[in-house]
Amino acid sequence: MNGEPHLPEQEDIQELLNLYEKLRSGKGGSFLSEESFERIIDHFDDQDALPRAMEAADLGILQFPFSSSLLIKKADLLIASRHYKKALTLLDKAEILDSTDIDIYILRTDAYLALDLQEKAVELLEDAIQRFEGEDRIDLLFELADVYDDYEVFEKIFDCLKLILEYDPNNEEALYKICFWTDFTGRNEESIKLHMKILEDFPYNDLAWFNLAAAYQGLRLFEKAIDAYQYAIAINEKFDYAYRNMADALMRLHRYKDAIESLERVIELSRPEDLIYQAIGFCYEKVKNYAQARFYFRKASHLNPDDAKLYEKIAHTYIKESKHQQAIKYLEMALRIKRLDADFNFLMGECHLKLENHKEAVHHFLTVVQSKPRNIKGWEALIRTLFENHQFAEAERQIQLARTKAGEKSIFDFYESAVLLSQGNLKEGVSVLEECIEKNPKQLKQFLRLYPSAVKYPQVVELLLKFKRRKRL
Repeated sequence: MNGEPHLPEQEDIQELLNLYEKLRSGKGGSFLSEESFERIIDHFDDQDALPRAMEAADLGILQFPFSSSLLIKKADLLIASRHYKKALTLLDKAEILDSTDIDIYILRTDAYLALDLQEKAVELLEDAIQRFEGEDRIDLLFELADVYDDYEVFEKIFDCLKLILEYDPNNEEALYKICFWTDFTGRNEESIKLHMKILEDFPYNDLAWFNLAAAYQGLRLFEKAIDAYQYAIAINEKFDYAYRNMADALMRLHRYKDAIESLERVIELSRPEDLIYQAIGFCYEKVKNYAQARFYFRKASHLNPDDAKLYEKIAHTYIKESKHQQAIKYLEMALRIKRLDADFNFLMGECHLKLENHKEAVHHFLTVVQSKPRNIKGWEALIRTLFENHQFAEAERQIQLARTKAGEKSIFDFYESAVLLSQGNLKEGVSVLEECIEKNPKQLKQFLRLYPSAVKYPQVVELLLKFKRRKRL
């Protein structure tokens, strides 16, 4: 017979398909083994030709009715076609023929999950885990972890990964995943114990050192985290995520120069990222090297030109150098992206105020209070600007508006007393001021900062002396 056994071991799939077509069309002389049917089914499945794959599975089962592997293949196709109950029936038959095939339990799990029977999936896998050893047990534990993820029982995911690492301490997939779930569940102490045990037996496991460091970092033990990251880097000098996380720990300890070195190493090892450039810029800003901070913030903005916050960061560096005109240029770029952003408008207002551009400052502070009407800081800035520009009537109007929008705040009363005094309403202004001091004496400094000339009035001086004497008592 011109059958398949005479074909070379690495037979071409096309030859198999030719034999399959002869068998399918009823032409004699063709024979396909069980393994060949599996290859043909996989081929059609890979081509997304699901009906043809199903037809091949049916023909294969007809030829080999006691083949558990072909029954499993068909069950897999049925699950892909959303015929979950039919798939479960086939898997029951396959288990009778071969209960040691792990795919039976994995596919059953998929079917149960699709039928929203998570509890049955958990029960099935927990039972199966006790019956399998080695790699099969690990595969089932990963499957169980996925079920718990779907079921949103996150603590159990950590438990599954922990068990995997107890069986196989160097399992990379489990080491990668448990780092995330440690952070998510906050089980840092357990993670530290687990990874210290792994490192006793496998001291050159860089992922275990990384996870140990991340767990220390989760507990804010930054010095210990840095030490562990350094071990990970010593083992794997191209471990860019270790450099990233170590930089974060160094920044938490205000070791900005060391953090810059670590972040520069990240740039050497991976593709440029705006977040890394931002972090370097932040560190340079903290050590007051504003030119370098700007250099890296600009690099970040080239990678992410639509991030308005980056232009604000550049503006901040200019503000710290009292270069308000340059700051305005970058704040304008930020406002082109987010015209009504309260923070950008507030900074713009402050810059214009420093340059004595009162009209522009008022415009931006008005935008702040319109965007965030309950933001007291915005109202204070607006009223202060109007007051300093001697627009007392408008300042009074905005004070009343601030009370309706942001609530009755004592600072507004202090500002009202300043406006009244400035307009010559001495008696009423002193009366309001006295009431303010009684209610909230701590804000008196803000009143004097706004209106230091108030001390030219003897009644105000007398009131301040009275308050001072009372404080002494």
